[in-house]
Amino acid sequence: MSNENLAKEIYDACHLEGNFLLRSGAISKEYFDKYLFESQPGLLMKIAKSLIPLIPPETEILAGLELGGVPLAVILSQLTNLPTAFVRKEAKAYGTKKIAEGIEIDGAKVLLVEDVVTSGGQLILSASDLRSIGADLTNAVCVIDREAGGVENLSAESIQLEALFSMSLLKHQSSQG
Repeated sequence: MSNENLAKEIYDACHLEGNFLLRSGAISKEYFDKYLFESQPGLLMKIAKSLIPLIPPETEILAGLELGGVPLAVILSQLTNLPTAFVRKEAKAYGTKKIAEGIEIDGAKVLLVEDVVTSGGQLILSASDLRSIGADLTNAVCVIDREAGGVENLSAESIQLEALFSMSLLKHQSSQG
């Protein structure tokens, strides 16, 4: 499947119109409900296979961000044989009290995995948390970049974001078919 066809399939599966409050606090007339593509095994597999070339070769651990980055990181782990860490938005006050569950990340080259990026705020917070426990973290991947400052904000934190699709490309592809 070409990336153009995949873009249209993602757009058709998850593009919603209305008034939506985004995590960044912005209001949007459209929304990409990523759970609509993440809950479809066939579509999720196509997306994961397309993300593999964006994984830097030095990556040792995939870090899936709660909640949407987790299914992507898990399927990428299965396809690449890279171990996965599950990154919480905040550590639980009980049990292991870890911010990153699963494999130990101290000293490892970690890649952040996210579904949709708007301002990059959650990626920045999670990167800070992971760096504080020893992660070597300079890269992130996502499925959709909403083109709302995420690339620039992450760059300011020394994180390079690679997106499978930009919002403008998804819109363009949807109008082509």
